[in-house]
Amino acid sequence: MAENTITVELEDGAGIRLDKYCSGFCGMTRSRLKNGVAALYVNGIPAKLSKIVKSGDIISFQWEDPVPDDIEPENIPLDILFEDSNVTVVNKRQGMVTHPAAGNWSGTLVNALLFHWGTASSAAGVSSRPGIVHRLDKDTSGVIITARNPETEAFLQNEFKSRRVKKIYAAVLCGSPPASRGVVETFIMRDPKNRMRFTCTTDSSKGKYAKTAYKVLYRRDNLSFVLFRIYTGRTHQIRVHSRFLGCPVLGDQLYGKKHGACGSASLMLHALYLRIKIPGGKEPSVFRAPLPERFRKILGFMRQTEKREKENDN
Repeated sequence: MAENTITVELEDGAGIRLDKYCSGFCGMTRSRLKNGVAALYVNGIPAKLSKIVKSGDIISFQWEDPVPDDIEPENIPLDILFEDSNVTVVNKRQGMVTHPAAGNWSGTLVNALLFHWGTASSAAGVSSRPGIVHRLDKDTSGVIITARNPETEAFLQNEFKSRRVKKIYAAVLCGSPPASRGVVETFIMRDPKNRMRFTCTTDSSKGKYAKTAYKVLYRRDNLSFVLFRIYTGRTHQIRVHSRFLGCPVLGDQLYGKKHGACGSASLMLHALYLRIKIPGGKEPSVFRAPLPERFRKILGFMRQTEKREKENDN
């Protein structure tokens, strides 16, 4: 099951039935839409397909079968970090969706991989998302490993499921955690006040266990540069735990601040490091994606602020 969110955009400002708008947006017939949607919300409130929606409404829905039968290969450039006959490791750019789903049927990493591999989706793997064994949010950049055949897909999925994979992310936070390093352990559940996001709970019956370690590398001007290691792979885990610490990720429109500098930047979250065993390797392989330009700009700004403060002190 997968979830997607779209914002209603209507030129004349008039209302339209939710099912009609979604079918046009997603490229589905209304009957397939009706049969495929498991849960549907408008502005965080459960809704029926007959509801009238207007511009600005936020629709979120969970799909039982969100992926089309045939995914079209697309000639989209990829930043490939490593490749052999079994895996392709990509430095995913910010803004690229990992796999096709409602609202993003094309332009995804899967579309690009199918073209790069020169294969059809029906032959690329046993799953409906060829090669995908883990995912990054659309606006999270960095290392992602993909499988080139069904055997490797099953092998890598087992590595992730067994938690033998080490993943480290870099982030810039608004504010700073209470300590220079620490571990956050909570249960994560869907936020009952906003179905588009998740929240922390102490009730194990309501949420899934999530563990995140962090280390603050640099603090300046109400910002902090932090490394995160996630031991579990929950949806939005770092973003949720950063908010739990009182320091949302810079540029996070869903979990962060609505106004000010912390709401104007793009999401400052990057998958920096991945250590995982791949088929044929005796020891785990390590893959790194360099910090993107948006990080270098923010860190440069933080260092300039520090320099000015030292000059003023003198």
